[in-house]
Amino acid sequence: MGQGYGNQAFSFLQEPVTARLAALGTNTAAIDDNDINIAFVNPSLINPKMNNDLSLAYVNYFAGFNYGLVQFSHTFDKAGSFLVGIQFMDYGKFDYADASGNRGGTFGAADYALNIGWGRKLSDRFSIGATGKLIYSYYESYSSFGLAVDVAGTYKSATNWIFSLTGANIGMQLKPYVPGAPTAPLPFDLSLSLSKRLAHVPFRFIFVYDHIERWNVSYYNDDNPPGGVDPLTGKPIALTGFSKFGNQFMRHLIFGGEFMIGKHLILRGSYNYRRRQELSISQRTGMVGFSWGLGLKISHFSINYSRSTYHRAGSPNYFTLSTSLDDFKK
Repeated sequence: MGQGYGNQAFSFLQEPVTARLAALGTNTAAIDDNDINIAFVNPSLINPKMNNDLSLAYVNYFAGFNYGLVQFSHTFDKAGSFLVGIQFMDYGKFDYADASGNRGGTFGAADYALNIGWGRKLSDRFSIGATGKLIYSYYESYSSFGLAVDVAGTYKSATNWIFSLTGANIGMQLKPYVPGAPTAPLPFDLSLSLSKRLAHVPFRFIFVYDHIERWNVSYYNDDNPPGGVDPLTGKPIALTGFSKFGNQFMRHLIFGGEFMIGKHLILRGSYNYRRRQELSISQRTGMVGFSWGLGLKISHFSINYSRSTYHRAGSPNYFTLSTSLDDFKK
């Protein structure tokens, strides 16, 4: 996955699960177009226009892993607008084996999170929201529980610039996998995202600066050092000065865009510098770090598909189907 810091619990929470976000290379966005799939990670965008919206997401990941999301939004007259979602990652079946390699029986492993989000518009410009998460994970006979919350605020300018500040996965592991072991931190991320749809061109650009809380987010790979390898000595080239600063700064940035072709087709693409630095092979970088996708509106349904290139070994496929149950009542 390439985006974590090692010893963290419930790292699946930081992975994009819907096709639109995966195409944009991020797990948060400031896009206020009443999309339940954006509101899932940015609760300040939950609003009454999402009433009775339903979304199903599925990801065909690596090595037989599968993960997905089922979510539904509803607005109550007095309590406000809510979003409920169940997120899961299923790692499939594994064979039991002893030290000699003798196999017998199988076991499973999976992660789950029950999310309940709430959003409120304070004015024409400001909105806030929060999502509570109940997390459960099991690997064979080892299980763990945790609690977390996402908080977010969004500001929309008079010129349609949209800014969101999001704090994701603020919480704790309540029960470690092994009794008596210390609890591990959750994959916290404080991020600033912005977007703007251009006035005279059917294009929206998206920008995200993630992990504001931590400057050094680099993961050093001996096979792919950030400064490259000296062709004469074969030793890594150390980055210094502005090159070192620029490399660290760029690891926080994600750039994406959406091009609207008529009312029913949207093309998307993005570039994630940190993913490319961490997961690419220096001799064959390919399209690692790039993502692309499309959205299609057919009758009452929105269908989204995307691919994110994590490694030369392959690219996950993301599928999301969304609809509004109110549309079927008309």
